[in-house]
Amino acid sequence: MKALDLITTSLGRRDDKPNQELADEIIRSNRIDWVKELIENLYNKDKNIQSDCLKVLYEIGERGAAKMIEPYCSAFGELVEGKNNRLIWGAMIALDTIASVNPQGIYSLLPAIIGAIDKGSVITIDHGVSILAKLSAVPEYTETSFPLLLEQLRRCPPKQLPQYAEKSEIAVTNANKQQFIGLLEQRMNELDKDSQKKRIEKVVRKLNKP
Repeated sequence: MKALDLITTSLGRRDDKPNQELADEIIRSNRIDWVKELIENLYNKDKNIQSDCLKVLYEIGERGAAKMIEPYCSAFGELVEGKNNRLIWGAMIALDTIASVNPQGIYSLLPAIIGAIDKGSVITIDHGVSILAKLSAVPEYTETSFPLLLEQLRRCPPKQLPQYAEKSEIAVTNANKQQFIGLLEQRMNELDKDSQKKRIEKVVRKLNKP
């Protein structure tokens, strides 16, 4: 049996459960061959098959097995430079899961990632911010990645700011803490809801702890 026999489209289903179950089975049985098969079919002529394969792959990453898909980060990088929005944000999710296990590979894709963020959907931007935060937490990439992260916090819609601030905590050091906190405080008056302000205040308090 092939992996393609078990994806949602092949089973004539419309829900994502078969793709999620396939991700679980690949992890459980360490089916590296199935991972390779799914990667190869990211360029299948059938867009539904493409989408299902990508869904299974990023589900593998989100389930804590990003090392299984990490060797193919360049393939995900190619997708984020494409025109299919579904594949772009799905690839960004995959890259986000890989960023913690292979920051060097993700860093090499930074121009493509920034390009996707600049023109992407909310999901694409959300995971792009998460990628930038993870890269910025790696000392050798901080100098390049942290200013890019700050730029996203500076220009994101106010409603996204609390979430992005929380994601970015991992990138804050003694050297950049005041710059980070200053940006958050500068944007506080843009927040409409008290719940949003409280989330920002919590981040600031946490960072100011000795």
